[in-house]
Amino acid sequence: MKKFIRIILTTLALFLLLSIGTVILYRFIPVPVTPLMLINKATDGTPINYRWVPIEKITPNLSLAVIASEDNRFMQHNGFDLKEIKKAREEAKAGTRFRGASTISQQTAKNLFLWPDRTWLRKGFEAYFTVLIELFWDKERIMEAYLNCIEMGKGIYGAAAVAEKHFGTTPDKLTAGQCALIAATLPNPLRFNSAKPSKYVLKRKSDILKNMNNLPKNLKLQ
Repeated sequence: MKKFIRIILTTLALFLLLSIGTVILYRFIPVPVTPLMLINKATDGTPINYRWVPIEKITPNLSLAVIASEDNRFMQHNGFDLKEIKKAREEAKAGTRFRGASTISQQTAKNLFLWPDRTWLRKGFEAYFTVLIELFWDKERIMEAYLNCIEMGKGIYGAAAVAEKHFGTTPDKLTAGQCALIAATLPNPLRFNSAKPSKYVLKRKSDILKNMNNLPKNLKLQ
């Protein structure tokens, strides 16, 4: 029993050291690849279209668009939006709507360190890594990692790839409308295409543009 406990404690210590060390390392260096990229590549052979760019080379409109679409209180919360979580639970209980309440911080943690799954185990690890990145990173770095690594189409990861593939431009030259289109597809980037938007995506684009205008005027990440 003592040997078993020692193995468990050693494994836990190694996990903590590796996870915390990786989070601290990614605070300063570009993320080379994510688990989702590797899983998709291994599953269907989809080429990985990914290139990290500094946040200074991504138009601020894209940060505003994803905040307006995904996480209005990104700058205020500590990784978890308790108001949205409560609202989602109430809607689920009432049976009126089922939706997630993941923040940009949570999505960043999931995309950078974990596998695509909906199990409680995965959610537990997601919460753990969310706490770590909120502890060791600032909001600008979280947004930078999010905009660079999130899936934005089949085999397309990040602002640089989607700007080139879908709009024939660079991430610093994306228009507000194009940024809103990209943000509109993020709930399901394999179903929705920012280059060929459906009526639903165009409607979301319009709503996101309105929300962008309603964000605090002093909101600044870059």
